[in-house]
Amino acid sequence: MNTNHLQTTEETGACGTAAEAMARAMRLIGDVWTLMIVHSLLSGQKRFGELLDAMGNVSPKTVSQRLKMLEEIGFVERRAFAEIPPRVEYHLTEKGLALVDIMEAIRLFAERHLAASAVPTPILPPEPPSPC
Repeated sequence: MNTNHLQTTEETGACGTAAEAMARAMRLIGDVWTLMIVHSLLSGQKRFGELLDAMGNVSPKTVSQRLKMLEEIGFVERRAFAEIPPRVEYHLTEKGLALVDIMEAIRLFAERHLAASAVPTPILPPEPPSPC
């Protein structure tokens, strides 16, 4: 997964602006699977399989890519245990926990403006058949 779009200001040098930082933040929080991982990890550390189960219909590859990206930018820490069978757990770092207020704002917005009684169900086109 290309994580260049989430470079830090230090990596972009003098060209890094507040607008660029805002664009990076919006790309980060605009990805549904990234937010689902963060939401799941807000309740504590999880193993990969637990994250998959919590997120529903998502491929393991997608979860793996998002976890690697979150780890690279310092929002998630991966902890491997030297056990048989091997065990790996993920948890939010201090930087990742900074998303708590954003997640709470999204929850409040959803409850106020997207509750089943407040929003008519949109008519969506049928999903294409699965290749499996």
